[in-house]
Amino acid sequence: MKRTEINIRDPFVLVHGGKYYLYGTRGETCWGPADGFDVYVSEDLEEWTGPHECFHNDGSFWADRNYWAPEVHEWQGAFYMFASFKHPDVHRGTAILRAESPVGPFVPHSDGCVTPAHWECLDGTLYVSPEGKPYMVFCHEWVQAGDGEVCALPLTDDLRAAAGEARLLFHASDAPWCKVMHHSSGVDGCVTDGPFFWRTSDGTLLCLWASFSEGGYTEAVAVSDNGDITGHFTQAEPLFADDGGHGMVFRALDGQLYMTLHSPNQHLQERPCFHKIKDAGSRLVRE
Repeated sequence: MKRTEINIRDPFVLVHGGKYYLYGTRGETCWGPADGFDVYVSEDLEEWTGPHECFHNDGSFWADRNYWAPEVHEWQGAFYMFASFKHPDVHRGTAILRAESPVGPFVPHSDGCVTPAHWECLDGTLYVSPEGKPYMVFCHEWVQAGDGEVCALPLTDDLRAAAGEARLLFHASDAPWCKVMHHSSGVDGCVTDGPFFWRTSDGTLLCLWASFSEGGYTEAVAVSDNGDITGHFTQAEPLFADDGGHGMVFRALDGQLYMTLHSPNQHLQERPCFHKIKDAGSRLVRE
């Protein structure tokens, strides 16, 4: 199938073994009951096979809705899916699943959500420090925090649980272009979505994240001043501000850098898009 036939939000690409594995939030079940995730497989980013279901709730998994933003990372010889889930009696959060292959089947690895139990959280991603220590970086959701937050949480080496307290990296409103949104619950605030880290050729650490600007859904960039998540983050110019976001960066098999994100940000119209980018030393720029 063609890329334009794939209806997912929050696309994430794993490059492994000469193939591309594309994960994302199922468009059709994004905002309601849900029971799994799919993976699409390609050798050229044009033609894809799938969807291949890589995680399925057989009725024993705790969450029953809002299966969001699956990311798959290779760690210590296995594959770990970071994904957000919701149940009416449980705060939204990111749990970790494990598989022996990029196509699954993924099974629960963490004991429920790793994110703080009393917070509404989403979009956890794996970050590994220069010393090799794993962290989950995630969003403390604006519907609870008001001003959305991006936070970092140390993980145990087996990725099963938190190994310390969450620490704030930055607020959504730190970006001067960030638009205040209104939620149906009555909350007004600024959104943080989809953090993802990329280190440029000169060692600069970038955090891609998404929010809303006057142009719609927007792919933003924050820059650490010390090359690690312990640094102070400042906001750079967005990479994409034309109604698309929740992106990440990957290097293709031919060495080309791509940013993938979903666009447009409209229910059942979302598609994974691939934009060529280049490493300009301390920043990424679209080609």
